[in-house]
Amino acid sequence: MTKFPSLKQLHYLVTLYETRHFGEAAKQCFVSQSTLSSGIQNLEDLIGSQLIERDNKTLVFSAIGEDVVSRSREILARSQDLMELTQVNDSPMQGKLRVGCIPTIAPFLLCDLVQAVNKQYPELDLLLREDTTANLLSALKSGEMDVLILALPVDIGSMASRVVGRDAFRMVMSKFQAAQVHLPLSYSDLPDESVFLLEREHCLTDHAVSACKLTTTEKINPFTATSLHTLVQMVANGLGTTFIPQMAINHGLIDNLNLAVVQPPGQEAYREIGLVWRPTSSRKATFDVLAELVETLL
Repeated sequence: MTKFPSLKQLHYLVTLYETRHFGEAAKQCFVSQSTLSSGIQNLEDLIGSQLIERDNKTLVFSAIGEDVVSRSREILARSQDLMELTQVNDSPMQGKLRVGCIPTIAPFLLCDLVQAVNKQYPELDLLLREDTTANLLSALKSGEMDVLILALPVDIGSMASRVVGRDAFRMVMSKFQAAQVHLPLSYSDLPDESVFLLEREHCLTDHAVSACKLTTTEKINPFTATSLHTLVQMVANGLGTTFIPQMAINHGLIDNLNLAVVQPPGQEAYREIGLVWRPTSSRKATFDVLAELVETLL
């Protein structure tokens, strides 16, 4: 008869991977260190391969160990979805909901979303996390998050998604610079290295460059910012121009700054805002209601 790992053993392994410390992992799992160590050793015996290289001071996960951790996270996430099935179907807008959102959306949406949820669905408790797209997708896959609010298109793998709205891109520049260019704007009118963008970790950069048809790379400044606030401050000081989502403008990002808003060259440029979740999740009814609520806020 084939023997299978227990969920408890997989939980021990994943927790150890995250903490990199047997004592701390045991504490988080509410077991003794010897129990946790024994559980992981039994898992290694069952799989037939060493998952962790140990010595007195450090531990290193083997290549197979890294793979087992990744698969274990998926199994634990699906198990969690299974356990929530009955409860969620009975009361889709109750309990805790872990929502992830990217930094170029979160400051301009989450406050309104929390207020709307508190008013319409007071029994739903939103637990929020702001992070990059890559980190949030990893957390969703491992079961750390329930649903994400992302800018699309982006590679979401096998995850499910629903588009809830469009967010147009605008260009902002100092009013002095705006007076020097002809409208409608052409990128050829801009000085080289005058377009400032976010770091590549922020998908807004790829979305803006693609949607706004910026193909002349010599126009892009090598400096990259970590936030939209940094970008608009640089542009307000006459250093160049940048792309800003309309939702950020609507929420006052450029208020009281010496900036002009200009339509990017070409046809309407925009990004899509969407909800993303695991297709195995039992909370589809919750996500549908949440999506309809976000649609009203965009």
